[in-house]
Amino acid sequence: MLFFRSEERVQEWCGAHATPVRPIVTLPQLWRLSGAWYGNRLSPDARRPRPAEMVEIFAAIGLRGEFWDPTADAFQ
Repeated sequence: MLFFRSEERVQEWCGAHATPVRPIVTLPQLWRLSGAWYGNRLSPDARRPRPAEMVEIFAAIGLRGEFWDPTADAFQ
């Protein structure tokens, strides 16, 4: 994971490194994702979210598309 000041910096870095731009996650989205993903990890019955639950978590945070589909066959 790389952190950038702005989307423009992402574009610059990707251009300089001949890397395609991947989906961008904002810090507020990352914070919400960490809470949804790890919020119950100290519980005795904690488990990793199932694929359908992952899609729901991602969608609730505004992360949509094939990149965020844990059942997709290809890494983009």
